Amino acid sequence: MVKRSHGYRVGSRKLMTKNPRKRGLPSLGRLLRTYEKGQRVEIIIDPSVHGGQPHRRFHGRVGIIKARRGNAYEVTATLGKREKLLIIRPEHFRPYSGDQPK
Repeated sequence: MVKRSHGYRVGSRKLMTKNPRKRGLPSLGRLLRTYEKGQRVEIIIDPSVHGGQPHRRFHGRVGIIKARRGNAYEVTATLGKREKLLIIRPEHFRPYSGDQPK
């Protein structure tokens, strides 16, 4: 009998794939953008960068920047009734566009 693997990215085949036109590493502008404390961000995992990824259950959620930690940021996101503290590198989130007036 074969034992099934239960790794960190298990069950994420569709979630962790990019559109063929967007494959490759992210642009420098995305990496060099700075974020302020209290700013809202969308957590969108970039599968081409493995370091600093949050767990896949946070993909698509909105978080709030709490602090900077080295090359990464501390982001709080709600999961059910609880608030979780995530340490994420900036490749895996972008500014939240829902705050801007239409």
